[in-house]
Amino acid sequence: MNRDGPPAPYGPGPTYALLGRSGTPYLSTTPGTLGGHRRGRLYGRLDCPSALRAISRGHYVKHRVFFPDEATAVAGGFRPCAVCLPEKYARWRADRGSTHQAMNNLSDRESSHSPLISPTDLAAHGDLPRPSPHTAAELAALIRLLTPSKSRIETVTVGHSRDEASRAAADAFATAWTARGGKVLTTVNWPESAASWLRPATRLTAGLPDAWVVAAAPLGFAQLARRLRHSTDWDPSRTYAFASLSDSRLPALTGPDTLHGLRGATADGGTWEMRRGWVTTYEPADSTS
Repeated sequence: MNRDGPPAPYGPGPTYALLGRSGTPYLSTTPGTLGGHRRGRLYGRLDCPSALRAISRGHYVKHRVFFPDEATAVAGGFRPCAVCLPEKYARWRADRGSTHQAMNNLSDRESSHSPLISPTDLAAHGDLPRPSPHTAAELAALIRLLTPSKSRIETVTVGHSRDEASRAAADAFATAWTARGGKVLTTVNWPESAASWLRPATRLTAGLPDAWVVAAAPLGFAQLARRLRHSTDWDPSRTYAFASLSDSRLPALTGPDTLHGLRGATADGGTWEMRRGWVTTYEPADSTS
């Protein structure tokens, strides 16, 4: 951490734990000038609003690292934050285009042990439904989940399957969220089957959003969720979804704790949540018995 440590062996005064070019921590008498997220492999300013919001919620801290300068962060394999360093992030995205395919092939090989759901498990749970078009009541309920009294959620990352209903739901949410003054950091989509889910998982968790919003078919998201919990700092309790993911077979496929805390909206304007493998549905607030 970038804080006072034990006295340095070479003299009195505070010391700071920084990360070097090789990724190895070392002590310095000079504090770091940049902060980073070890699992997300990104770096940014010490006053980055996205990082500070995450820290205030008790997230991020255990993966926090510090660098003496930008050159060290880059040499260590970290990329610029999209929130506090948008211009450098844009250049990083452009520069990596020429080598993107080679890096993807390497990632696929390195992730050959991806925690995919076995064909046997898939067969045991039958055919999972395709998403239905979202309703106005569903979208409104989802927005309410994200904006309770004293809510501090401002930035979100949106993820969706590639089917028409999921894409339309994701677009509708992004429009409604930005109209309220919120910010969508990025939008990520994924197929229903893949050899490795590392790429969409990494993209979905980049940028340290306050929350994630998902419109997806259960099968693809089940595979992605296992990779998210296995390889990233994704938090299901900060994730909100449309009605398509309220299927009780979803936590059975992913494991009882993988989606613990996931919440969402129902088509009639109610809500649902996942707790230890169980899906509980709540009627709309104005529903009458």
